[in-house]
Amino acid sequence: MVAETQGDDGNRVTRIRRFDAFAVAAPGLERLAAAELQAIGAQPLESVVGGVPFAAEPAVLFRSNLELRTVTRVLVRLATFRATTFRDLERLARGVAWEEFLAPGAGAELRVTCRKSRLYHSDAVAQRVQEAIARRVRDVSVTRLSRAGEADDGDDGDAADDAGDSVTGRAEGDAAKHGGALAKEFPLQLFVVRFDHDECQISADASGALLHRRGYRLATAKAPLRETLAAAALLAAGYDGSAPVLDPMCGAGTIAIEAALIARRMAPGLQRHFACERWPSAPSAVFAALRDDARAGVLGRAPAPIVASDRDAGAIEACRANAARAGVTDDIDIRCCALSAATVPNGTGLLLTNPPYGTRVGEGVALRNLYAQLGNLARRQLGGWSVALLSAHRELERQTGLPLEAILRFRNGGLPVRLVRAMVPAPVGRL
Repeated sequence: MVAETQGDDGNRVTRIRRFDAFAVAAPGLERLAAAELQAIGAQPLESVVGGVPFAAEPAVLFRSNLELRTVTRVLVRLATFRATTFRDLERLARGVAWEEFLAPGAGAELRVTCRKSRLYHSDAVAQRVQEAIARRVRDVSVTRLSRAGEADDGDDGDAADDAGDSVTGRAEGDAAKHGGALAKEFPLQLFVVRFDHDECQISADASGALLHRRGYRLATAKAPLRETLAAAALLAAGYDGSAPVLDPMCGAGTIAIEAALIARRMAPGLQRHFACERWPSAPSAVFAALRDDARAGVLGRAPAPIVASDRDAGAIEACRANAARAGVTDDIDIRCCALSAATVPNGTGLLLTNPPYGTRVGEGVALRNLYAQLGNLARRQLGGWSVALLSAHRELERQTGLPLEAILRFRNGGLPVRLVRAMVPAPVGRL
């Protein structure tokens, strides 16, 4: 990350390296990820499906892992070249500065995909890259991800990350053994090697465990919502923490907890560390200072009410446990009650919820009634509020009787989902 060159006067001059990086985001979240990158001083380029390329110095690269709420992982592009023979691959891979990202004696893991290329055998490609790394880094241990842990994502996108890889899987397992905090990461550096139409692109993972793994969501309920998706829904709905938020079908509490993190200006990565912190060239003092600054910027309390409720007692227990791990228990009013009995905070704000999608046979009538109850709650008690929900079926949306319009599209649990929103007409009083 730091390079020294000789100046005109013969003295050594230290220059900070700029990275070509890529923020991986679930397809549909690219616009939100680009806005977050701009907010931390990055230089996002034109988004592609599955993420946002950006240029960044080490401090911004670290902040992208620490502070971005909608991004799954951050990659650094190490090299891009054309190779049609293994001899080309061997020669060009040896020119990659592997030692900047991997210390002597460290462990690394490769994820290799090959598409429409003359070098189509991913195991053979992995072997050549492994040999190139060993030439430049002493006593390194390099293994390839097993096929069971791979997904041929094509865009470094969320599809592969949904499938999971051995690095992040073991990191999460390690976290579970240690009470949930992701402070202790599995010390393997992941490199991603992609061949597409004879062009090879090599990237280093700067994140480690996937960034949606904040460290708090160990207790789950039915149909859990990934943290990055909950944060994306909040941001897309315009939530900034200054107004009340209500989730009357909260499940394990991910929406409410992400709302509390936003409201308190709490960086989502404060409870964990990142792969880029282990790089030999990492400016450790700079990274430590940035983490300290992020901690210092946390508000003592959410400025507006956050209410989470659910009729399922098990879900409420999970919500409370997760909120405690996230350090936001005092910021969320958590209650066990039916949708019709949900507590509505004073003032006007945002109702955001992730109701059941109706993918099981026999759920039709009950779900239509549930969505109708949500619409009744909005009309009776939420005059002037914004109401938003995740939906997989327009027929169920119509049961609310609200003028819902789509503001975001992505996939959740493999299903195409729309975030739909409506403004409830001016206040008409509460029961």
